[in-house]
Amino acid sequence: MIVSHVKPSGKTKFGFAWYRPEQWSRLREVSADRAELEETFAEWESLAEQTLRSLQTQGMHIEKVMVDVEELLVWCKDRGLPVDASARSHYVTDLLRRQNLR
Repeated sequence: MIVSHVKPSGKTKFGFAWYRPEQWSRLREVSADRAELEETFAEWESLAEQTLRSLQTQGMHIEKVMVDVEELLVWCKDRGLPVDASARSHYVTDLLRRQNLR
């Protein structure tokens, strides 16, 4: 699970990488850490929802951040990064920052 954060105006904003079911197999295909990812989107989604609920009961406000796998792949290639948990986390942080600039 990937939870990233940015601090716009001194407030911490948390983002959780979220994927579309139709892109799950592509994410696994391009990820260097595919063995760490759940086999199916349904498995991942169930675990992700459970994690979100747990974090929310701890008082955290977390925003689902939709990740387009092809855009993630380009972002990683531009930076010379493998598509892995660390890169996905940094990508979500970058998306959150860009949203805050709008």
